Amino acid sequence: MFSDARSKSIILVAHCILNQNSISDGTATAPGSIKEIMELLGKSDVGVLQMPCPELMCLGLDRGNILGGSYPVVEENTRIRKMLSQKPATRIIGKLIQDLIFQILEYRKYNFHLRGVVGVNRSPSCGVNTTSANNKEVEGEGVFIRALRHELNRKSIKIKFVGIKPFETDQALTAIKGLVGMD
Repeated sequence: MFSDARSKSIILVAHCILNQNSISDGTATAPGSIKEIMELLGKSDVGVLQMPCPELMCLGLDRGNILGGSYPVVEENTRIRKMLSQKPATRIIGKLIQDLIFQILEYRKYNFHLRGVVGVNRSPSCGVNTTSANNKEVEGEGVFIRALRHELNRKSIKIKFVGIKPFETDQALTAIKGLVGMD
């Protein structure tokens, strides 16, 4: 099955890397997508699974604060993190995770290679190495990445995670090249 041109290789990417329009006010570093990352992924022949944006799905575009863009990023991210940690946001995140796990299991069932997950450090939801808490950037995972990793571990699924900062282009490209085998 699937003996056509597809690479059978997939990478999971944080929503905002492909769509900067989805992120909180005051944090976009590009008008649409992060072009350098999009170009790299296009050259890699790896399929891109765009993860859902938990902040958008739980809190909307304004993240529950129409003045959010006027606050320092880590302060607004801390507020967002607190909101994502409360019900009903945790229920929505749980559903988003289950939908993502379904896709992962489908790809695994047909022996697709899951290259890894690319999250966005400092994010209250998709941070891999760092997140925002207590009005500063701290070590740790965002709410969504933590929930995803927990569910993957529960199902004994091993996937590499890398955290990037889109505005640190060279480091981001190096990390992603490692996942897609272009290093």
